[in-house]
This record gives sequence, structure tokens and C-alpha cells, in this order.
Amino acid sequence: MLKLGIFGVGHLGKFHLNNWKQIPDVEIVGFFDPNNEHAKAVETEYGIKRYMDEEALMKASDMIDVVTPTHLHFPVCEMAIKMGKHVFVEKPMANTIEEGKAIVEMVKESGVKLQVGHVERFNPAFTALKDITLNPSFIEVHRLAQFNPRGTEVSVILDLMIHDIDIILSIVKSGVKNISASGVSVLTDTPDIANVRIEFNNGCVANLTSSRISMKKMRKIRLFQKDAYIGIDFLDKTTEIIKLKAPDEDDSFSFDIETHQGKKTISISTPIIEEGNAIKAELTSFVNAILNDEPTVVSEIDGYLAMEVAHQILDKIKKSTSVLRQAEEEAPKPPKEDGSEYALNFDEED
Repeated sequence: MLKLGIFGVGHLGKFHLNNWKQIPDVEIVGFFDPNNEHAKAVETEYGIKRYMDEEALMKASDMIDVVTPTHLHFPVCEMAIKMGKHVFVEKPMANTIEEGKAIVEMVKESGVKLQVGHVERFNPAFTALKDITLNPSFIEVHRLAQFNPRGTEVSVILDLMIHDIDIILSIVKSGVKNISASGVSVLTDTPDIANVRIEFNNGCVANLTSSRISMKKMRKIRLFQKDAYIGIDFLDKTTEIIKLKAPDEDDSFSFDIETHQGKKTISISTPIIEEGNAIKAELTSFVNAILNDEPTVVSEIDGYLAMEVAHQILDKIKKSTSVLRQAEEEAPKPPKEDGSEYALNFDEED
């Protein structure tokens, strides 16, 4: 039986708590949250012990779940790793690149298990492709969400787009050659909407759009590769594969089209999507990695690589914003209101 301590029982922390209660071989020994409102609600509803001291909770635990605001990820992870505790930490793994590097080094030295909460890896629409060879040349991503003040302490890149960055890196498995990015801050002090183009060393290109100020929700990835198109809808949990039909393929809908190379047969298939809870699946996989001494599905290295690309994107947006501001400052000033200098002064009368 693994003893678990939870750090943070706010909105997402409660989702974790509900799922932890359903996972075998786990005993929740307590939680830490300085927010009295959150803490009292959890104590009343779940009857779980509230710890007032972080170190005491860690000493009582074999593993910890970090569901705190992003800027607190590093200090909690650092304490846990140094005490030899296994760590599940929500994405992004840390607030800065330096903190991310430090976590990677600490995990390497300590030998503990660490998993990052990139939950879309466990979305049934994505796991349905586990037996499909994915080798895309072009990737198109749209992740749109309605505005919610929760989570806006970080940009839309670290809040939403990082999910897709992690998915793409897990598929492409190639170094990043170049990044182009633009973003706009609309309702917060950091970018709320962004468009990014990532070019990889193997020739693959990914175009990502993320917004947290949309009127509708969308979480879709489209993969284009030789002889196939694959569409993944993370929101509706559906997957579609359109490709040239193989000679031994009999169980899919198909039709013929005429091309300059002759007739081609196109097949359309929809893989079986198993019912599943992605959060429960990722937490269960973390427990299994500990019990079976196996690598975690989303390791600290994966978490760092997603962070690294995300911060490169933020740097590109910052630079492009600075260039625009400089251009605005250097642009010719409009005529003065009093009509002086070279301004034309039009009277209302004819």
C-alpha cells in the first residue's frame, strides 16, 4: 500500500482527490493547503486529515501529488525529491527553465519516480492510436477555451498549448529546428491567444493555435502523413483515419477516386475508443510505475522538453511584441489637434 500526500486541493486538486480514492493500493494520509476555505471543504466532505506542516506530510507519505499553483511546483518538488518521495506534478512541471533543469537533475541523482500531468497522453482518443504508426509531415492543432480566471497566472502557452506541445513531441521525436510565434494579451497580462509554427529537424512542421478567450471549445489535432490523414478530437473523444486502402483491409468503409496516377481506393476507419477517465488513467500509471519499478509514461525529461519549447515560444512572442512597439514609437506622429505644423485644417463649413 502506497501512502499519498496531496499538496493543493483547489479546483483541480479535488478532481485528483476523487480519482485517487478509486485507485487500488493507495492510502491518502492527508493533504496540505494554506487556503482555509478549500481545506475545510475537503475535511468536511472527505474526512481526510489536513496537515499544517509540509514536511510532516511528506514524512508520512511514500509519494506526493503536487496540484499547487505553478510557481509553487518547484519548492514542493524539491523538498519531496530530497526526502526520497515519488512525485506526480501537474503541468507545467515548473515555473522557469532553470527550475525544470534542477528537477531533472535531482530526480536523476535520487532515483525517485516523477511523472508530469500531461493528461492528454491518456485521452482515449489518443491512446486509440497506440498500434498505429504515426509519422506526420504536417500537424495542425486547435485548442480553444472560454475564458476562466482560474489558471491565468501563466500564459495560454503554459496553460493550454503545452498539452499539444507534449503530444507533438511524443509523436515527432525530432529536434526543433525553428519556431515562429505571435500572441496577444487581451484580458490578462500574458498572451491569451497565440499562433505558433514549429519546424523540426526531420522536416515535419506543426502549426498550433491556442486561445482561452474563445466563444467555443475545441481540442483537435490533425496529422498528415504519407498516404494518410488522422484526426483526433480530444474534446469529443473521437478519432478518424483516412488513408489509401491496403489489400488486406476489409473492415473499413471505402470508396474509389480517380487521380492522375489512376484509380485509388480510400478507406475511412474509426478506431474503437475505450471508455476511460484520463486523470484516473495517468494517476494509475504513476502508481504502477512505482510498484513495478518502471519508467513513468510522462517523465521529468518529457516535462522539461515541453517546458523548453513553451518558453522558446514565449521568448519569440516577447521579441515580436517588442518589435511592434518599437515600430509604433518610430511611426510618424499624427497632426496636432490645434492644426499646427503641417496638418491640414478642414473647416466644417463649405
